[in-house]
Amino acid sequence: MRPSRRAPDELRAVSLERGVVKYAEGSCLVKFGDTHVLVTATLEERLPPWLKGQGRGWVTAEYGMLPRATLERTRREASSGKQSGRTVEIQRLIGRSLRATLDLEALGERQITVDCDVLQADGGTRTASITGAWVALADCIGWMKARNMIKTNVLRDHVAAISCGIYNGTPVLDLDYAEDSAAETDANFVMTGDGRIVEVQGTAEKTPFSQAEFLALMALAQKGVSKLVDLQKMAVA
Repeated sequence: MRPSRRAPDELRAVSLERGVVKYAEGSCLVKFGDTHVLVTATLEERLPPWLKGQGRGWVTAEYGMLPRATLERTRREASSGKQSGRTVEIQRLIGRSLRATLDLEALGERQITVDCDVLQADGGTRTASITGAWVALADCIGWMKARNMIKTNVLRDHVAAISCGIYNGTPVLDLDYAEDSAAETDANFVMTGDGRIVEVQGTAEKTPFSQAEFLALMALAQKGVSKLVDLQKMAVA
């Protein structure tokens, strides 16, 4: 039995609330159970120096946790003068995931910065961030279309992410912290709306996992991402 008493293939309660920040071109408050992330998308008429003159845009991401997102206060990274390796790795993952579904040439020579701020953490902050970031990005693109800044379809597909793991010998979907901290294996799957894989991160925490177990986790992830994409479609409809 899972600590949450969910079925092995059951997501936590997921919500995607749009338009939660007045000044941002796109925003989304995403909740995966008790994991809550505020995502904003900001349009800038500038590019990194290495991209100038190439006729295409860029999407990048920043990620951070508020001090009391966790059970005990986490020191702000700004106070230490540098980001942790975990933070850098997660924000690069978010950026890669979003760019995989964009026509950067159609975006033009502009940059969209997606900020993911974890308000409350109970496992799966990176997967919630990616899922909510797509909604904020879609709203930013819609903001641009409404002002005739872009003419063609910039977003080619949805992208969402979900965690899976082996907990007490059973493959399960969407791990909360109680499961994630005790899982024998945990993995994160980033997939497009049509089921293609953007990225897979999988780690054996205690004992190595078999190919059959990996395929079981992937099947769970495909099911979970499909449900998340349906929720994204409902959110932006």
